[in-house]
Amino acid sequence: MKKQINVPLSREDALSLKAGDYVYLTGTVYTARDAAHKRMQEALDRGEELPFDIRGNVIYYMGPSPAREGRPIGSAGPTTASRMDKYTPTLLDLGLAGMIGKGRRSPAVKEAVIRNGAVYFAAVGGAGALLSRAIESAEVIAYEDLGTEAIRRLTVKDFPVIVCMDAGGTDLYETAAEEYRK
Repeated sequence: MKKQINVPLSREDALSLKAGDYVYLTGTVYTARDAAHKRMQEALDRGEELPFDIRGNVIYYMGPSPAREGRPIGSAGPTTASRMDKYTPTLLDLGLAGMIGKGRRSPAVKEAVIRNGAVYFAAVGGAGALLSRAIESAEVIAYEDLGTEAIRRLTVKDFPVIVCMDAGGTDLYETAAEEYRK
């Protein structure tokens, strides 16, 4: 099923999504990869606030290439989500509503997705140039010294993703493999 969803993500929207749904996101998404996640965890460990309000928001595991003239961002493909798995349960427990990446997630992330009614989306790997066309603006908001791994606020319009893990824990990586074996 194809759905248009506004982000930040409402709890109702997150709960309505099912593994396998094609979704077009419009609104605000934040980028963060390994180094940014490490810094966010260090900030939390020191009792500091995160550089943006995580509640209801979606993090895209992406490090863009430099923008070409006239474009807000360069190629913007997903990175492997499992690299963020050690930080993700904490962020979900703080209110993160969704993540965009590629690849399987750990059992701890799956438990946190279910516990928090969140969702994990996949963006198509290798399609970064195409995905960048759905990004209308990009602004570094934290950790500028990290370069491509800085946290960015993206404004997206009809950003294409697939629900890979829904709030009930149905995991497309598992169910699709089972279907294929049949």
